Amino acid sequence: MTLSFETRDALPMLGAVAASEKRQPGVDSSAIFCADRERRSAEETRMAKHIDYSISHTALGKLLIAATARGVCRVAFGESEAELEALLKAELPFAALVRDEVALKPWSEALASYVDGHAQRLDVPLDVAGSRFRMRVWEALRAIPRGSTRSYAEVARSLGAPHGARAVGQACARNPVAIAIPCHRVLAADGTLGGYAFGLARKRALLEREGALSPK
Repeated sequence: MTLSFETRDALPMLGAVAASEKRQPGVDSSAIFCADRERRSAEETRMAKHIDYSISHTALGKLLIAATARGVCRVAFGESEAELEALLKAELPFAALVRDEVALKPWSEALASYVDGHAQRLDVPLDVAGSRFRMRVWEALRAIPRGSTRSYAEVARSLGAPHGARAVGQACARNPVAIAIPCHRVLAADGTLGGYAFGLARKRALLEREGALSPK
């Protein structure tokens, strides 16, 4: 799986840096500010980009995949196609959005197959960007093996930011490509599920499919 680190190419919503993240102990706030400033300066260019998207059906609901010419930039679950299309348009109001099931078929099928438990490996190119800290968090999430989990604090410590658990949680919440960057593998310190943008039922189901949790 490839991951673009082009902070200058950040999607508007994906690269945003919360002020509370900047205040987290152990987090390089100057680097975050720099990356965020670069992100803002590139928004006009990126928002006008051509972005293809497709919506497929999985056992866990509708799955949206959006992609630039460089790779997948958005993966999200939803209850309906209308909900997912509205979400994408709200995030990228000036982008040229084109639904193209044929062009994205290899990537949408790979993601759907993984979600449904038919594949144990996922390899799609990604085109995502964010603050330098968030990019480091997302790369750390991709290093968590299938069938394993980490706590937010463990991820923070692995990045040399022992007091940055909250910032890690924020980076997980802003993950633009669910599944491809497996934020579902991060749990609360007490071993409970913690949070998940697409609902704890989906998070548990994904972890059960990966063998990290026993089915109820």
